[in-house]
Amino acid sequence: MSRLLLLVLLLAASPSRAGTVASECWASCRRHIADPSLRARTCGACVTGGRVDSWVASLGTGAVEAQQALASALQDSHWRVRWAAVRAEARSRGLTERRALADWIMDTPPDADLGACLTAVRAAADSGRSTADFLREAGARGPSAAARVWAKRDAVRQSLSLEMFSQEPSVRLPALLHLATFQGRSATRVVLDAVASRPVAGDAVMAELLLAVAERQHASVGRLLLTEAKPPDEAAINRLFAVYSRELDSLRPELTSGQVQRRRTAVATLRRYGPLAKRELESALGDDDGRVRELAARGLAESAGKPLRDVALQGVKDAESAESARPWLGAMAHEKGCFAFLRDVAEGRNARTPEVQGEAVAFMGDCTEGPAPTRRLAPFLSSNVTPVRAGAVRALGSLPRNGDAMALAAKALEDGAPEVVVAALDVLSAYRQPSRGDEAAGLLESEHPVVRAAAARALEFVGRTSHVRVLADRLRGDPVADVRIAAARTLSTLGGPHAVSALSEAAAHDADTHVKHVSAEGLRRLGFGR
Repeated sequence: MSRLLLLVLLLAASPSRAGTVASECWASCRRHIADPSLRARTCGACVTGGRVDSWVASLGTGAVEAQQALASALQDSHWRVRWAAVRAEARSRGLTERRALADWIMDTPPDADLGACLTAVRAAADSGRSTADFLREAGARGPSAAARVWAKRDAVRQSLSLEMFSQEPSVRLPALLHLATFQGRSATRVVLDAVASRPVAGDAVMAELLLAVAERQHASVGRLLLTEAKPPDEAAINRLFAVYSRELDSLRPELTSGQVQRRRTAVATLRRYGPLAKRELESALGDDDGRVRELAARGLAESAGKPLRDVALQGVKDAESAESARPWLGAMAHEKGCFAFLRDVAEGRNARTPEVQGEAVAFMGDCTEGPAPTRRLAPFLSSNVTPVRAGAVRALGSLPRNGDAMALAAKALEDGAPEVVVAALDVLSAYRQPSRGDEAAGLLESEHPVVRAAAARALEFVGRTSHVRVLADRLRGDPVADVRIAAARTLSTLGGPHAVSALSEAAAHDADTHVKHVSAEGLRRLGFGR
């Protein structure tokens, strides 16, 4: 066995599409070239060419064996091999490719010209043109050749329709797109007609094809069907809907997975279905993960067939809480025009509540437009609206690590509003600055439970051994369970005898079951208990 043949066989054994193409190319080359020496010089192109017709271009012209191979290739089952043979023949005769194509059609008997007509249809469609337009530049015989092709339109349609149901998935989409171009119709219309004229057994293949069309057009199948549907299509559409409904059913459990990457993948897949997945996409707007929410927001905009900005603006205007505005603001934070959009909401022009204004400011840290980040946030840090100040502080945590942002967050610890102080503690925690530990520990005495809880959480990242005692006191005596829970979690990180003692007491005697559970888990984390 030659090294070249061995390499082709190894490629063919590979599951990749490249291996399949190399194998098909090799088989085609050997089928049409009888001369061993010509095979040796020609078939090697299959390894590097990447196309089923790669061998034809390297065949050369002039020799009798080459001419015989080209004549044989005109009868190949793959249109690309036939078209490559026509182009090679055109070069040898000094003709244009389209003139050689027209000559082939016209010189073939009408009862044997389907292969030539199909080659013309597919070569024209592959260039995005109708057959008549493609052959217009074929010289004097072009119009007659185009007429011959049109006379074969029923046979062409039948042949391409069969390829749409091919067992080889890579064959289906080109056949659909070429048939649609030949008929001057949309690919969606061709799919609907195919469903209507064939048994239900083929619906899954057509549904998959329409998904591929939607992906090419950066649309969704739901949007394609809504655009194309006519009343007589109801039965065909219902059959496609049945296929997509089963696929959506299989995706729903993924939307509630505890693994964020699985949820992201599921929502990204939902976008292919557009309006058909509206309920699932709306549910994903409330996900804990920002990327999931953003994908859902973008999917709903695509489903509506509108720009994201328009849908997001309406979503923010309708929002009565920061939570309901968050998906739209988060999606727009990564869009062109994000600064102007977020600024308008932050300044109250498109927001119903101060909380929505504050949420818009918080996302300014993710937007890369407008003035320098700290300058962009400065007016909002001094706002009279408390949620806006809190949002500005939260935005500091999204900025690249820098001293100015940290200084502004530290200054916000002196703010009289508890939500602003909580935001500042969260930012300083993210910066992991132990020098801020004493400030956080001091806030364990705040009159506001949310501040005490935030301070306890912050000490997990900025605390030191000296802060264990005050955290232990909080765990033993704070009247609010959320504060005790935060203290227990931080103590399980800092450790030490005082931490173990306080956690043991809480695990045994705290009145709140959640506090008991967190404390027991903390002890296990420190190596105590079962």
